[in-house]
Amino acid sequence: MVQLAFQIGAYLVGLSLELAIMVVLLRGQWRRYPFAFLYLIGEFLVTVLEIEPSLGRGTATDAEKHSFAILYWINERILHVLLFLLVISLVYRATAHLRPRRTLLLLVIAGTLVFAGVTLLIHFDGGVRLGKWMTPWTRDLNFFAAVLDVGLWAMLIGARNKDYKLLLISGALGIQVTGEAIGQALRDMSNSPLVATLTGDFITVANIACLYIWWQAFRLPAAASDGARRRAVSPTPQS
Repeated sequence: MVQLAFQIGAYLVGLSLELAIMVVLLRGQWRRYPFAFLYLIGEFLVTVLEIEPSLGRGTATDAEKHSFAILYWINERILHVLLFLLVISLVYRATAHLRPRRTLLLLVIAGTLVFAGVTLLIHFDGGVRLGKWMTPWTRDLNFFAAVLDVGLWAMLIGARNKDYKLLLISGALGIQVTGEAIGQALRDMSNSPLVATLTGDFITVANIACLYIWWQAFRLPAAASDGARRRAVSPTPQS
């Protein structure tokens, strides 16, 4: 009962935060952060699709559990595509002041595709259940996303003029992908149902933390995040 109450509460909090962020973005910021908006839509739809089979998993038949596993891992693939599009878009936004911007973007995209392809070849095994090889693969993808996010943070921290909104957005995303990577790594190391439950809860808390920080970040007035950029492009007064 405690676990069921936690799941229901997490769904209510998560969906509420996703809707609140989308409402804020629809006031105009979605044009600046289109991939964040797209990722939130994907998260919201995936969550809605998974609520019923997830809550009823304890009494589900083997066939229903199998169908839910297929749905879950299909959703994970879609969300990871949206996640990397989001990270790449944030990197592109953070490198506006760099001259080889397109070259850097192409390198990030190529590196992402190569890493995803190589790790897929390493982990794929058609002879085992889907989650057995998808768990370590998504763990590796989240780890790579975390590495990209650390690089993004390093650029933002090192910038002379800080974009605090982008710092909050990328920092929150780092919490999410790192939490997912840790949770999936622990889950892959153990076959215990208790470990699977605890790591699932840990990942859920990391996701909710990300959503809450995003909600706060996108509510920041435009001047708080764009003032530095305007100062950066403004001509220096001549004495």
